[in-house]
Amino acid sequence: MPDFQLRIDSWGRLVYRDATGGEHADVVPVRAFPLTDPDHWVIICDAQGRELRCIEDLTALPDAVRTILEDELARREFVPQIRRVIQVSSYLEPAQWEVETDRGRTSFVLKTEDDVRRLGPYSALLLDSQGIRYLVADTRNLDSYGRRAVDRYL
Repeated sequence: MPDFQLRIDSWGRLVYRDATGGEHADVVPVRAFPLTDPDHWVIICDAQGRELRCIEDLTALPDAVRTILEDELARREFVPQIRRVIQVSSYLEPAQWEVETDRGRTSFVLKTEDDVRRLGPYSALLLDSQGIRYLVADTRNLDSYGRRAVDRYL
């Protein structure tokens, strides 16, 4: 049993109660490694961004606490997965990308090649001009056009 509690207050805010009974309203859970190790190292931060608690393993938490945390993390993490690259306007930046994601078809602007990062041997993260992250979980699942488009930046 953890020595802390989490609940959602009547305003819809996440509230953290520490071991001494002190409550912190409007806290934010943040994954340290959201893409490569989402079940470990979740940080609870106060409204000013200060760390209140580090949770090493989400799977070790009681179901009720884990459900609250996972729901809050899902609300604040928005990382569509690119399933298909439909078109890239140019290989010169900024480039307009039209893609199909797990959340539908969209287009975005890739400002520079520095906005594409390799996460593993076959995965990549693209950051658009608005700060939205797009994940390519496995480039081997893309068609040849999509693989060339992503590989060009890696």
